[in-house]
Amino acid sequence: MRRLQGLLIAALLAAAPAAVRAADSVDVAIDFAPADAAEFDWTGFYAGVYGVAQMAPVGTQAGIGVNLGVNSRLEFVLVGAEVAVQGVSGAGGAGAYVQALGRVGVAAADDVALYGAGGLGLDLTAAGGTDALVGGGVELALTESVSLRGQYLHGFDLSGAGATDQVSVGANFHF
Repeated sequence: MRRLQGLLIAALLAAAPAAVRAADSVDVAIDFAPADAAEFDWTGFYAGVYGVAQMAPVGTQAGIGVNLGVNSRLEFVLVGAEVAVQGVSGAGGAGAYVQALGRVGVAAADDVALYGAGGLGLDLTAAGGTDALVGGGVELALTESVSLRGQYLHGFDLSGAGATDQVSVGANFHF
């Protein structure tokens, strides 16, 4: 066993100068910049899915929705528009809620957008009614084409059953 250890040590010592000479002839450039240093491109069309909870005078409803929108980025300012349809169920029955929103915000970081939103909502449940919507949200880019979003909207009753509050969380797929 001692003889085998001695042979291994001798082989390593003999190979070491060759390895050092090989390392000396290689130029190694190390780039310390992050691999994904590019900013997320918020400009363009997107479509998404989300879960929603809606609190109204008739009670709380929950559901799922789909949205379609477009954004434009002017330096760090974002402007956009979105339409959404959601199916809801719970107190007051089941139905649908349709909304059209304008969005204005800022790209707070390379992959984070904060925005305010305003628009109109149409309640297609048994309670019915139209709401003026005001709120906002935050959107976080997960990949080059997928973002995660949380949003709150307050609906001021224009006609119908009363004011509503909506909280939604979902994912947007950017094109």
